[in-house]
Amino acid sequence: MKNIKTSIIGILAMLTVLVVNTNCSDDVLNQSNPNDLVPSSFWQTPEDANKAIIGAYSPFLAITYYSRFEIFLSDYRDDVVNGFNTSDRTAAGAFNATADRNAPRWMWEAQFRGVARSNDVLFYVPNIEMEATEKDNILGEAYFIRGFNYFNLVNNFLNVPIITLPTTEIPNLDLLPQAPPAETWAQIEADLKMAQSKLPTSWPATQTGRATYGAATGMLGKVYLYQGKYDLAKIEFAKIMDGSYELTDDYAHNFTEEFENNKESLFEVQLISDGNQGWGADDASSGSGSAFQADLAPVGYTNQNTMRVNQWALDLFLDEQTTNGEIDPRAYATFFWNTQDSTQYKGKSLKSRTYLNVSYPDAYSATGTNIYGNKYADWEFNGKKESRDGGWHSSGNNLRILRYADVLLMFAEAEVMANGGNSTQPAVDAVNEVRRRVDMAEFTSVTMQDIEDERVKELTFERTRYFDLLRWGRVKSRIVDNPDLKSESGGTSSYKPGREYLAIPLTELDGNNNDEEFKQNEGY
Repeated sequence: MKNIKTSIIGILAMLTVLVVNTNCSDDVLNQSNPNDLVPSSFWQTPEDANKAIIGAYSPFLAITYYSRFEIFLSDYRDDVVNGFNTSDRTAAGAFNATADRNAPRWMWEAQFRGVARSNDVLFYVPNIEMEATEKDNILGEAYFIRGFNYFNLVNNFLNVPIITLPTTEIPNLDLLPQAPPAETWAQIEADLKMAQSKLPTSWPATQTGRATYGAATGMLGKVYLYQGKYDLAKIEFAKIMDGSYELTDDYAHNFTEEFENNKESLFEVQLISDGNQGWGADDASSGSGSAFQADLAPVGYTNQNTMRVNQWALDLFLDEQTTNGEIDPRAYATFFWNTQDSTQYKGKSLKSRTYLNVSYPDAYSATGTNIYGNKYADWEFNGKKESRDGGWHSSGNNLRILRYADVLLMFAEAEVMANGGNSTQPAVDAVNEVRRRVDMAEFTSVTMQDIEDERVKELTFERTRYFDLLRWGRVKSRIVDNPDLKSESGGTSSYKPGREYLAIPLTELDGNNNDEEFKQNEGY
């Protein structure tokens, strides 16, 4: 199906030309070619507006962002993943991602690239003559993309500048101040509310993957939840708990290319295996597929250092059985470990298998104890393709950013917390909806611990766990004070108070002359 994936590919070359031309000097020897694309000749038509908004999505595909490196600043920082070796991949998880490290700098740049492109759309598109609804939809997408990127920026870097205009409209860029986090959160809320008011509930099939009202509403609820605004969070989540979204029948279908953009999905990063291997996102040779699966793959099935899973996470799955007395089927979709057990689920016999349908004893040994990742491997559909067997960007399997199951669990949390930590029937119903799908016994009441445990079992490797611990104020007690959770990459001795957040990149500090209002984060 042709969708936003292919639209992004088609626009990348145009963006490269635009970026190059905006940096041309006025030197007499550097005359403008009237046939070249420059800002003054661009923002003219509805086609220009559509090209520009598709270009605002493209940073998500960069290998320095969701295509790969973001996983090292989310899942690799949590208490499930124990990354092998010491490098840029594991530095953040070991609280050693100092200001000169590549991974934080690359992600900062990619996220602000998304902000900048959204700002351009919001500044120029209102002046383009075009059909009103189409214009509103595009502006809604820009508000969503900007708010989404700022959500990531404040959760990772805490103290960031708020930029809402094209850089050409901002005097003294080298004097930008950092905003208090509360102001950044307020900006995110405002952006997502604007996105809600302008986005459609769905797009034509040829535009699958573009942001919708549901995506903006789910993200706004998440933003409220992260700030402890539980009553407001409940209201937003309830708006999309009206039948607009449903859980897929088979849990594992949420992580396969065959079933991407399904009825459970609110927002996905649209990845496509285009055969390109280059880094970046805006060059014709840049890959637009995923490269992060190689960093989840079991040892021996990838040329990356990869990681192992800490035992507690598997134990959590094994602590209770399905209504049929078997292992939670989500365990097989999430982990690869040494077991001969099986679970009957949706007409299939689930067993512990990895790429090429290989069992643990055949992959390693009958006595092996390491636990590895399995989510997104999609081995039934793609064989070994997603282990980086085919090179960088070999996978076209979308990254699911927000699913309806997450919405249900966040709603349950907001319900419980808004009621002083006490169980409510709406919270019970929401959690049970998630559990019924995988044949787990239903609760008659729920605690926050029940919800936390369910989030681990439902959402591991989905870029949520570290930020759950962060917003609950438990990074130090859970990770720092348990250095064995990071034993494969040197433990947690580099921790200093404040390192729950990433360092402001050195390039940003060096390039900003506002020493009073643009400072390094605490702990670095």
